[in-house]
Amino acid sequence: MSDVWLVVGLGNPGAEYERTRHNVGQVVLDELASRTRGSFKRHRSGARVAEVRLGVLPGGAPGPRVVLAAPTSWMNLSGGQVAGLVKYFDADVEHLVVVHDELDVDFGSVRLKRGGGEGGHNGLRSISKSLGDKDYARVRVGIGRPPGRQDPADFVLKEFSSTEKKDLPFLVMDAADAVEKLVVEGLEAAQQKFHAPA
Repeated sequence: MSDVWLVVGLGNPGAEYERTRHNVGQVVLDELASRTRGSFKRHRSGARVAEVRLGVLPGGAPGPRVVLAAPTSWMNLSGGQVAGLVKYFDADVEHLVVVHDELDVDFGSVRLKRGGGEGGHNGLRSISKSLGDKDYARVRVGIGRPPGRQDPADFVLKEFSSTEKKDLPFLVMDAADAVEKLVVEGLEAAQQKFHAPA
């Protein structure tokens, strides 16, 4: 296995979905690429990828080699491209990080975990099925629950509210920071920082 990290940002293809809640994982990926001056190119897997160094190691050396990957398939079919990238880059599943929207985390919060269930998230379900493994890290970007009786499936495909849009840049920066902390210092260090009470 190589020591490369694979960071996947989930979303749906097409301009009409770019600003929806379901695509916040890809927005975080764009933030990470911007920080590292990475540029995305089409990979043979079908995904768009950018190879970068993320963060800084103790002593000032550049951080780990990271492949930022945005699947170009529909969210519920993203597992095939992710599995292809894991194989191509010979990445260990322990070095796979999936960044995704999370209904069960309040808007504005970021939570991290490794493994476990998919919580009804079709993108995660597709990845777990294609890999035959659930033991990858997830950076869960909180979008909160829909108001009233709105169907969660409709809620995730809508844009953020005008109030949320004001705070969205801070949420995206926090999620990108969480990814960086995870790959440089490990899951526990990232959890300690982002799960601490405000």
